[in-house]
Amino acid sequence: MKIYKNIKKAVVISAGIFVVSSCTKDFEQMNISPNKPSAVSSSVLLPAGIESSVDRYWGHRARFERINLDGGMLWVQYLARNIYSDEGDNYNMSPAYYTNNWKGFYNDALLNFQRIIIQAGANGAEPNTNYEGIGLVMRSWVLSILTDVYGAIPYSEALQGTAGTPIYTPKYDSQEEVYAGLINDLKTANEKLVVGGPAVSGDIMFNGNILRWKKFANSLRLKLANRQAAKKPSESRAVMAEIMGDPAKYPIFTGNTDYAVLTNANGLPSNNEWNQVMVQESRTDWNLSKTLVDKLESLNDPRLTVFGQPVAGKYVGVPNGLPDAIATTYLAGSAKIGTYFLQTSTPSVVMSYAELLFTLAEAALDGDVSGSAQEFYEKAIAASFTQYGLTMPATYLATAGPATKENILTQKWIALFGQGIEAWTEYRRTGYPVLPPADPRAIFMNDGVMPTRLQYPSTEYSLNRQKLDEGIKLNGGTDNLKTKMWWVEK
Repeated sequence: MKIYKNIKKAVVISAGIFVVSSCTKDFEQMNISPNKPSAVSSSVLLPAGIESSVDRYWGHRARFERINLDGGMLWVQYLARNIYSDEGDNYNMSPAYYTNNWKGFYNDALLNFQRIIIQAGANGAEPNTNYEGIGLVMRSWVLSILTDVYGAIPYSEALQGTAGTPIYTPKYDSQEEVYAGLINDLKTANEKLVVGGPAVSGDIMFNGNILRWKKFANSLRLKLANRQAAKKPSESRAVMAEIMGDPAKYPIFTGNTDYAVLTNANGLPSNNEWNQVMVQESRTDWNLSKTLVDKLESLNDPRLTVFGQPVAGKYVGVPNGLPDAIATTYLAGSAKIGTYFLQTSTPSVVMSYAELLFTLAEAALDGDVSGSAQEFYEKAIAASFTQYGLTMPATYLATAGPATKENILTQKWIALFGQGIEAWTEYRRTGYPVLPPADPRAIFMNDGVMPTRLQYPSTEYSLNRQKLDEGIKLNGGTDNLKTKMWWVEK
């Protein structure tokens, strides 16, 4: 359970900054070195970092910081806005959106994991290989989000603002370099994590179960290897073969009880972020997208009853990108978000068993892992139903179709409901699912192009401009919402 909200605030204040910041108050914090921590234990840093990063990834209660609800969930057309369509749904966003999320992931999450890695290392103040391994896993996961959202990012020189030899203007590493580093870091994490080794506390993700951390590390490593496979086929195939060839050394998820998830609490301040925004704060800005409703109804998919609530017995979806004057007419009669996702204790999913199986289905289809793509695909669909306590209808697989690339990615899109950022990444990488033409009444910004990335924050322009310019060049385009990511397949 998440019980460390107030502690988290204290940790962030004391931890200092690792990337540049435009606030003058932060300069005081630079005198406190995360590389020589002495006051804050890993048992406090860990829940602070986990809660901060997962809350931001899943929902976030603050306006202009909802990277998922006002970004991915809209762009891949799970949800649509029935008001304030210029906050994501029409591809427009405030500069505060990409600035706050950059700062939040770096300053509120990564700094805590970096401190854990330093102080839990062999030469740290509190040596503990299991804390060190957990820190590496969580740092890798957060950095994978950042590079998938922005492109080139500070990686090799990041989080060094108060090191013995401080780096205040960290260089940018290309996505290819970041991926190589993360895949290696996750292998190191698996080696550091020892079942039966030193105890950890403050683990609000897996309650100190080190085997589950190892499974998450290796499942995430498989995902990243598959994501880059079109660009680095031989290296990616080798990584996958290593993991799949030695399950004792490299365990992965084997069921829905293994998946990486943050179990939320039954009350404030550690409740599910969607509950906070939509129930506690009574925001009714989001209803189900017409795209999602139409697809699930065409498949006679019972997951629709979990993802949404009907109105007058019908599921009516909202077309994306409608101007407010039209979108607001859908408010009363369109399908609401399902009550399951609005509960205080609804878990925030980081990586599911179904997602891993879909990854393996695609990899098998491409010849990157052994095994039957069809078998992985069928197990993945069944796992998604089981995740929500549902039984897959006997005729569902025939309706969904065989394990083609499009069908695998379309079913993966359905299974990733709630994880909009992840689904947005998969869409940008593969072009699937095939989304319908825009409603003729819709008015999209960005020349009608779904955002391919977020722009860099204003703080980087003001305080790290030279390195930022080099990073923009590494992306192979300009700093806009149309530059393609390195791992794009087409």
